[in-house]
Amino acid sequence: MIKIAPSILSADHAALGEEIARVEAGGADQIHVDVMDGHFVPNITIGIPVVEAIRKRTRLPLDLHLMVANADAYLEAFVKAGGDSLTVHVEACPHLHRTLARIRELGARAGVALNPATPAAAIEYAFDGADLVLVMSVNPGFGGQAFIPATYAKLEDLRARLAGRSLEVSIDGGVKLEHCRPLVARGVTTLVAGSAVFGAVDPAAEVRRLRAAALAAVAT
Repeated sequence: MIKIAPSILSADHAALGEEIARVEAGGADQIHVDVMDGHFVPNITIGIPVVEAIRKRTRLPLDLHLMVANADAYLEAFVKAGGDSLTVHVEACPHLHRTLARIRELGARAGVALNPATPAAAIEYAFDGADLVLVMSVNPGFGGQAFIPATYAKLEDLRARLAGRSLEVSIDGGVKLEHCRPLVARGVTTLVAGSAVFGAVDPAAEVRRLRAAALAAVAT
C-alpha cells in the first residue's frame, strides 16, 4: 500500500489542529513531523511540546523525522510525546545500530534517513535494525525546495540493496504530483509532501490527487 504523509512543516502553525483535520479528511495515512535543532540542519522547528499537542488532535500515526545532532538524548521523550515512528539520520548517529535498537525498545518504529549526498550503501549494514528508510530529495532544513533529480538513481540503488527485505521506503523533499509515478516505480512506499499539500487551495483534495497518482503508478 502507498502511504501519503503530509508534512506539517509547511502547514499554518497558528491553526495546526485545523490543518491536520483537513488532510485527515483527504485520507492522509500519517502525519510527518520535521524536528530540527539548528545544529544538524540550519533551522529550528518543532519540539516535544508541539508533538504532545498534535497527538491530542489526531489518531493518525505520527512519523517524527529527527533532524537533530544528538537524537539519542531525546528518543524516549519523543516516544512518550506520541511518536509512532522515529527516523534518525545516519550522518548524525555515530552508533546507528544502538540508536535504532533503542527506538524499537521504546515501542516505536525505527527509521534511518539519508541526506542527498549520502549513498544508499551507508546504511546497508543497518537494514536489519530498521523498519523504514527515508531518502531526502532535498537538503534538509527548509520546506519548499525543488526536488533533486539525482534521487531517482539513488532509489534504484537502494531498491537493489533491499532485495528480499520488506522495509518501507519513504521520500521527503519537493515531492509534487508529477513525481508520484517515477517514485513509486522505483520502490517508494510513502510519499511525504509538505508545500504541495499545505500550499494547495484544498489540502484534502491534494492528498487525494497524490494518492490517485501513486495508485495509478502501482497499477501500471
